[in-house]
Amino acid sequence: MIALAACILFVLIWSTGFIVARATVPHGAPELILSVRLTLTALLLGIIAMRAGQALPPARRLRLHLVAGAMLHGLYLTVSWWAVYHGMPAGIMSLLGALQPLMVAVASVALMGERLPGRAWAGLAIAIMGVGCVLMPAIERSGAGGIPVLPAIAGLAAVIAMTGGTLIQRGTISGDGIWISGAVQNAGGALVAIAAAATIGEMRWDNAPLLWVGLGWAVLGLSAGGLSLLVWLVRTQGPTRMSMLLLLVPPLAAIEAWALFGERLGPVQLAGFALALAGVLLGRSQGREPVAEPA
Repeated sequence: MIALAACILFVLIWSTGFIVARATVPHGAPELILSVRLTLTALLLGIIAMRAGQALPPARRLRLHLVAGAMLHGLYLTVSWWAVYHGMPAGIMSLLGALQPLMVAVASVALMGERLPGRAWAGLAIAIMGVGCVLMPAIERSGAGGIPVLPAIAGLAAVIAMTGGTLIQRGTISGDGIWISGAVQNAGGALVAIAAAATIGEMRWDNAPLLWVGLGWAVLGLSAGGLSLLVWLVRTQGPTRMSMLLLLVPPLAAIEAWALFGERLGPVQLAGFALALAGVLLGRSQGREPVAEPA
């Protein structure tokens, strides 16, 4: 019951990332927003870890935490936001993100010795088709032919970085406390975002109330809450089963955009949501993944 509640809560929180980005980017530069967000999250989780008596891990695991955070929090968020800001249609970026569970599944089999049943692969395929149906109107409106090459490469690189950061969570660092893990990993992500803001970003920040509200939710909800749940789910259920939950995020974000911004939500998208949900339930119905350390 706790695991089911954590899965539902994670999907609900993670789906609001689209809403936060849409609300805040008009009021501040993406790299600057992410720098502030990840830095504040690292400080918040560090205070919680200190109060909980969780000490910093040894140097080797500390470096792994920093690398995982740089990939999962820093590179994925910074590069994907940069790609959308510089011409990558949000619908196509979301479709690329839907490939992440497939990348995790392939990497888990090839690198970590996992054995996934046929039902898991079938569930992945069905869910990805469902996500495609949900995002098809947005892709048709934006068109795939006019995507700039560099943002397209950046979008794919962002998804690969998230895949790597997810897989590292199941390695030797999985025994460290969740709060200290989150603090160090968000610090690793903050370093990437700060470097991006200093080199290619803008110093645009208008102090609008909506910007501060969005930033507050991004720190408390998305980063402190959502990313901590992500790490906990990877540790307890395995990277593939957790990543399948990400396939429910674009359909849920489409429903939220319909409710908040009046975006189109037709029968094809509703059918796609049902397909995605059925595929995720099918793919996750084989019980807990076997624990395996990466080679």
